[in-house]
Amino acid sequence: MSREMNPKKDYIINSHERCRQYKVEQDRVYSKKIISGNELYKKFEKKKELIDTADFFMSRLYNFVKGSNFFSILTDEEGCILSIIGDETILSEAFSLKMVPGAYMDERSIGTNSMGTTLYEGKPVQVSGEEHYIKAYHRWTCSASPIRNSSGDIIGSIDLTGFSESVNLHTLGMVVAAANAIEEMLDIKRYNEELSMEKKFTETILESIDAGILAVDLDGVIKTVNHHAAELFGYSQDELKAMLVPELLDDWNKVKQAVVNRKSFVDSEVYVNLKRKKLPFNLSAYPNYDVDQKLMNIVFVFVEVRKVRKLANKIMGHQAIYTFEKIIGQDKKFIRIIDYAKKIADSRSNILIMGESGTGKELFAQAIHNYSSRHDEPFVAINCGAIPRNLIESELFGYEGGAFTGAKSSGQPGKFEIADGGTIFLDEIGEMPLDMQTRLLRVIEEGIVIRVGSNKEILVDARVIAATNKDLNEEVKKGNFRKDLYYRLNVLPIRLMPLRERKGDIPLLSQYFMERISRKLKKKSVPINEETMKVFVEYEWPGNIRELENLVELIVNTEAIPDSFFKFLPDNTMKSTSDLSRKAYHSAEDEIEEEAFEEILNLELMEKMHILKVLNRYGGNITLCAKTLGIGRNTLYRKMEYYGIKCTEAERATSYMA
Repeated sequence: MSREMNPKKDYIINSHERCRQYKVEQDRVYSKKIISGNELYKKFEKKKELIDTADFFMSRLYNFVKGSNFFSILTDEEGCILSIIGDETILSEAFSLKMVPGAYMDERSIGTNSMGTTLYEGKPVQVSGEEHYIKAYHRWTCSASPIRNSSGDIIGSIDLTGFSESVNLHTLGMVVAAANAIEEMLDIKRYNEELSMEKKFTETILESIDAGILAVDLDGVIKTVNHHAAELFGYSQDELKAMLVPELLDDWNKVKQAVVNRKSFVDSEVYVNLKRKKLPFNLSAYPNYDVDQKLMNIVFVFVEVRKVRKLANKIMGHQAIYTFEKIIGQDKKFIRIIDYAKKIADSRSNILIMGESGTGKELFAQAIHNYSSRHDEPFVAINCGAIPRNLIESELFGYEGGAFTGAKSSGQPGKFEIADGGTIFLDEIGEMPLDMQTRLLRVIEEGIVIRVGSNKEILVDARVIAATNKDLNEEVKKGNFRKDLYYRLNVLPIRLMPLRERKGDIPLLSQYFMERISRKLKKKSVPINEETMKVFVEYEWPGNIRELENLVELIVNTEAIPDSFFKFLPDNTMKSTSDLSRKAYHSAEDEIEEEAFEEILNLELMEKMHILKVLNRYGGNITLCAKTLGIGRNTLYRKMEYYGIKCTEAERATSYMA
């Protein structure tokens, strides 16, 4: 930056006036303030960049006047001498006046001088002979210029001092040029530092993103690779940079054309040739243009398909919520079943959970998953009996786009792919069609899934937990279930007890459901007296825990127990809970009240009861039942799954829920 050198001496007059106000003694010899030791060391550390940058230019400035009895001084913005270089003779005199590093040359400390005055005035100045305020400096001539940073703030000064007879206006010009050069060098250093920091910042961002990132030119040459890409693909970063993208990515031309034609290529599944195998990845490609909007290169962002699915699973709710701590029971045999389930939870072997409807098979499956090392991975449940035959294959194994009429153009992963890394729960496995059992067996044995309409093999690692309320051994004998699949699933069997075999847990479960349901429905808890609890214990509970839970929910909603519940018991006298706020609706004294009560029964319970009656009437024929109910077969299957209804149990279930 250029400076206008002011030849006028107004600054000398003004400086002398300031010195008188500062009460500077004219016969002073040394600076009023001189620091040394640790204090001076801290000053050097603070101004290291200025000292290092100015050193070269001070040397060049001194070389111009070398042998002419001159010395050059660098100060900070306070006037403290940081560095000094010059001829030995004149330096000896300067040192005798204690003009040494650490001495302050501001006007308060040593009166009018070029360094102190240039810092005050903020412009280049020259002070010669008697223009110095103190007499000891009258034999000097000195020229100084302030040094500023990129913001315009003064950060120091540079000075050239000699004997007064050597005064020359050109000396000030050389000092100004040196100051300008120092400022420019500081700006360049700052710019380079910012570039370096920006580069490091960009590299830090690239390395911190949990995805593989490549920057490639239009010829497929890989320019930039982050370490995540190297880890994902099994190559070193140098190995990847030595490769061309077509060697890595089969769909390179497809991706390139999409980007060149300014079409979106985001979250698409592609196959990458890893060092030892080929695996699917989720790829997004982003164009990078120059100032003229010319495509320069393409940035690839690769994400493991498993991570994408894991995120989707969290959003979609493919997670297990139940743990062993949430399983209620004190029965000794039941506790042994829980302990056994915990013991096998972390095994890679398949589990078959057997038990009647309503015994909590899925609850156990979720608890096993959450107790295993796979607890952070997806838990995917599928009811094999509730999916139509023509859809079960695509549901389990997925399909490619256009594989069949109505298929999504982008295709869709199956439940095994979604469960990759976690657990897949195959409920009602006994309902699976025989042809699907063959495909399921291959997936379990080989860990490979092939989507419908595709020939690509997809590796999956999903732990299988199956469940059934059927006797699969009998089903094998009847030819309804493959023997090899049965033995493959029945590696670690768990047989859950029906509620009638753990009657000691009924009071505990009743209280648990009462508290949970009343809290959920924001209704008051209804006390169940001792006599009623005896009735509960005597009852066989053909619907098991699910039936008990439904009954407790009915009690919370109505504060009464339905008449139908008691007609299966030997003693029909006890028909209501204690402390009820209204009469039990079985009373024959008030038929109007009974009719009104039936109208406000839980709608879900009424729907379940009606479905059970229709199923019973038609002997479990799904087609006839759906037609009578005025709904589709799939809708009926979903409702049956939701209410835990099985066709084979329809008659018995209807009898106790009617």
